[in-house]
Amino acid sequence: MSMSFPHPLRAFSVGAQASTRLAEKIADDPPTNKTPQSMVTCVYQMHISACWCNVTVLWCKNLMNHSLNLIFNNPDGGEIYYSCKIELKPWLFWSKKGSKSFELEGCHVDVHWDLRSARFSGSPEPSSDYYVALVSEGEVVLMLGDYKKKAYKRTKARPALVDPTLFYKKENVFAKKSFSTRAKFDERKQEHEIVVESSTTGPKDPEMWISVDGIVVIHVKNLQWKFRGNQSVMVDKQQVQVLWDVHDWLFNSPGAGHGLFIFKPGAPEPDDDQDAVLTVPVVMPAT
Repeated sequence: MSMSFPHPLRAFSVGAQASTRLAEKIADDPPTNKTPQSMVTCVYQMHISACWCNVTVLWCKNLMNHSLNLIFNNPDGGEIYYSCKIELKPWLFWSKKGSKSFELEGCHVDVHWDLRSARFSGSPEPSSDYYVALVSEGEVVLMLGDYKKKAYKRTKARPALVDPTLFYKKENVFAKKSFSTRAKFDERKQEHEIVVESSTTGPKDPEMWISVDGIVVIHVKNLQWKFRGNQSVMVDKQQVQVLWDVHDWLFNSPGAGHGLFIFKPGAPEPDDDQDAVLTVPVVMPAT
């Protein structure tokens, strides 16, 4: 199944939309068609030397490989400036801590990472005990992970004056009957746990449940007739649009069905083309 979490930008520009399309292309083009792969794609906008730059953070995992990819691109047109890949294979312990240096439009940038103790909970993206830090001109312009003190100590850099903004997150994962993830609907508030559960086999009519922080916010009965839909729910006093398309779970051969879920903060706009949103191609099948 696939889950997508669009986040609002301070100013959602044409360049931001281009980066979103770039992230979708990367997520929807796995390196191999034969090896199932789980992916988490995040797109951030960060401030480097008085200008904005977008970085796509792509965590990938399959039976043979586990890696982190960083792709830096021009926020105006999506042109890729630089990309680097960090291998996270268990037998490559030496590669789980390191650094790289490169130039972005004349600005020196260092990326430091320590993933030796990283914990994973069913996702290619670590859940705790790690850091990935991007440093430019003595500032940490992007910090990933919870080992912030270790990152600042190693980089000897200060926090950035302008915080980066996460405006897009998408997860492509394999699951059977249940999938969980964590996401923020507002950068100023805490993360929420999202769980999607389904019952599509057996004598009873298929059903689906979507829970946020342990509370069922959507329960879809007769899923065979309601395999596409949308509903607005309240999460921590904030309105969130939930859209789903699980047609292929029900009408494709077992193990070949794709599911798509989108969680979009804010009230629906009158001219939203929700059907178009729901037909975004999804590569990863639910098994």
